[in-house]
Amino acid sequence: MHRCHPIKAYDIRGHVDDVTPELARAVGEAFASLTGATTIVVAHDMRPTSPALANAFTDGVTTTGTDVIPLGLASTDQLYFASGTLDLPAAMITASHNPASDNGIKLVGPGASPIARDTGLEDIHTYLHTGQLPHQPHSRQAPASAGRLHPADLHDAYTHYVRGLVDLDGIRPLKVVIDAGNGMAGHVLPDLLEDLPLAVVPLYFELDGTFPHHDADPMNPANLTDLQAAVVANGADLGIAFDGDADRCFILDEHGAPVPPCALLAWLAERLLARRPGATVVHDLLTSAGTIEAITEAGGTPVRSRVGHAFVKLAMEAHGAALGGEASGHYYFGHFWHADSGALAALHVLDVLGHSDQTVSHATAPYRRYASSGEVNRRVRDAPAVLKAVEKAFEGRGFIDRLDGLSVSLGSGRWFNLRPSNVEPVVRLTAEAPTDQAMDELRNDVLEVIASADERAPYVPGLTEPTETGDVAQ
Repeated sequence: MHRCHPIKAYDIRGHVDDVTPELARAVGEAFASLTGATTIVVAHDMRPTSPALANAFTDGVTTTGTDVIPLGLASTDQLYFASGTLDLPAAMITASHNPASDNGIKLVGPGASPIARDTGLEDIHTYLHTGQLPHQPHSRQAPASAGRLHPADLHDAYTHYVRGLVDLDGIRPLKVVIDAGNGMAGHVLPDLLEDLPLAVVPLYFELDGTFPHHDADPMNPANLTDLQAAVVANGADLGIAFDGDADRCFILDEHGAPVPPCALLAWLAERLLARRPGATVVHDLLTSAGTIEAITEAGGTPVRSRVGHAFVKLAMEAHGAALGGEASGHYYFGHFWHADSGALAALHVLDVLGHSDQTVSHATAPYRRYASSGEVNRRVRDAPAVLKAVEKAFEGRGFIDRLDGLSVSLGSGRWFNLRPSNVEPVVRLTAEAPTDQAMDELRNDVLEVIASADERAPYVPGLTEPTETGDVAQ
């Protein structure tokens, strides 16, 4: 039916030549059949191709007799709000942080519940190939009538709800530079920040899915240079950067230096635990040991999760967690249907900083306890064989677990995780140790084993490649 099916581990995403209206229509039809819902919410971001994809997806849904609530322009967390408030399945047309040449579809169940490969995307993939869902072996009867559209504007309700989740009364005046990246943060932030004692220096709030200034991917340091310069030039208290669909945020301190997402999670957790002693905080297995230590020291209960929003959300639901976070800059909130929201994370940052007399650099310094490699990517011929070789090389040297790929804890604050990509012939390495030298040695030890196990992964000491996925290391 389609020449390419860009279905990833947690969403549908790829080049616009592959993510076409034809594909969107088929996915809409499959999603409606899969959920069995009477109504589905649909929204889209600011990319030039997004309205047409949203319309095509809507057409696919309504052909099954299912109604649609079209929200129009929205951030991903606004879609989560709609799904949670209305308790309906929902679809967001976005490619998140990907370049302008891409687009995609994020799907959630009622209450913003996660839909990933094992919870629906594989069924949709089957439908795209066969025209049938696995649990529908026979042809479906055509509905008596097409579904209807019920347009809704939930922007004000979203703003009121999110502002009500954060205590911003009495915060001190702050100067903040915000880089919306021409993405959906420019759509939601003006109303969320209204009437707060903030001197906001806005960068790139105009919605423009061609990204004329830089890609809306704050994980790439090259995309932070404008924000860093503006923070320093304006003598700001902090800088905040968002990705394209505004479900992630990144923080810069008053010197323009990026705050590691793990340190930010620890900072937010400490504030939360002062108000809710004993609360559970979920973290992915790439999170710094310093963050886990800080959560425990503050009286919280840290819970480890696999990487990826579906796994973090499920862990939060299972443990009744109040807060969750990933090393990729996603932050999840118990009172927000366990979903991630860049805007809500930013408001919590303003809360914790605004009720303190500390600078960002001083406040987050205690959580930067270890040296991290970041994510190092290597292309390989046979990822399972590489993982097996690495496991054999480190067998007997530390504790090994396989929650997500291969994790090895070597003691004295040294650990690494090696995971295969779900969508390309790549293994992804993250290593951590107490010092830069110890981290370099550990990282290079693992890279040397990878290189010896696979000729496509040359060993180059000190070479670190940034993640190619941003939202989740697939």
